[in-house]
Amino acid sequence: MRRLWLLFAQTITVGLAIWFIVASLKPEWVGRVLGGAQTVKLTSSTVSVQEAAPSSDASSHDSYRDAAKRAMPAVVNIYTSKASRQRNPMMDDPFFRRFFGDQDQDEKQFSLGSGVIVSSQGYILTNNHVVEAADEIEVALADGRKAAGKVVGTDSETDLAVIKIDLPNLPAITLGRVEQSRVGDVVLAIGNPFGVGQTVTMGIISALGRNHLGINTFENFIQTDAAINPGNSGGALIDTNGNLLGINTAIYSRSGGSLGIGFAIPVSTVKSVMDAIISTGQVTRGWIGVEPQDITPELAESFGLQQKSGAIIAGVLKGGPADKAGMRPGDILVEVEDKPVNDTTDMLNLIAQLPPGNKVRMTVLRKSEKTVLDVSVGKRPKIKHESDE
Repeated sequence: MRRLWLLFAQTITVGLAIWFIVASLKPEWVGRVLGGAQTVKLTSSTVSVQEAAPSSDASSHDSYRDAAKRAMPAVVNIYTSKASRQRNPMMDDPFFRRFFGDQDQDEKQFSLGSGVIVSSQGYILTNNHVVEAADEIEVALADGRKAAGKVVGTDSETDLAVIKIDLPNLPAITLGRVEQSRVGDVVLAIGNPFGVGQTVTMGIISALGRNHLGINTFENFIQTDAAINPGNSGGALIDTNGNLLGINTAIYSRSGGSLGIGFAIPVSTVKSVMDAIISTGQVTRGWIGVEPQDITPELAESFGLQQKSGAIIAGVLKGGPADKAGMRPGDILVEVEDKPVNDTTDMLNLIAQLPPGNKVRMTVLRKSEKTVLDVSVGKRPKIKHESDE
């Protein structure tokens, strides 16, 4: 009996020794014996299961690379230069000028911005302030090609401009439907910030229809927190399908960099301005010759006004369309062609859309009574500041 027990103990010892050697030198054999269990990595304090990462080749719904890939070829870098005369202050001395001649020197000032190709014929949208007063314009495409740009027309009141280049096989962006956009939608901003090269940033639509910002005469901005920095001006704001929603134009910043408050001109405004510039070289708007003012709570209380909406006519240009129709200072404009006027922004936009030469019905409140006036719309002149409607 003792011999059998000794033989059993020796057999168990040899078996364990063989198992230890196999487990140390050929652990995969042990895995097969156990039915192919996952490999377990032991550490001093944790046990983690090593599994293969999913393939990165498969598209993820969290990626916007398809939208960026579709839109980026149509976004260009715009380089402008203009000559400026640098005057030596010593030239104010006649004695100095007599002996040394005219020492004034010409120097060039350079700036950069972005633009969006909207037609395979070479039309490019950008901001007016990007190309304003430029002597030379160079456009650099995403594919490395470069071409001289020529200004087709500008519109300072919306800060838009159209330039043209002459190159074959140009990629044009697809215009989106901004009226279907909502606050919270994901958007991408594409441009050339600080001259580092084409860059894509992501954010959401923070607000729609932003106005009363004092940036342009006609304001209806898309607000976004997608990073927009100097050099992005004139670039594209696109949706997640790569369609153009707006032209990036301004930021709110105390430092010069992005603080998450950027503004883009919506494609609805962009298209009307672009079509007018391409067809006629300029944008023609209606005008009646008045100076409007918003109804504030203070004004309403001061004048005993019950009306909370509309635009107060603070001034009327003598001999202008409104004056000839009988409009007076103190009138409150409440309707243009039966469309309600909520404030001065509404008034500016409604009147600007009227074709010059047409006679339209405008309703005003005068001493709390409605009066209908027939106004012959004039052509809006170049305006120096926003209030001169």
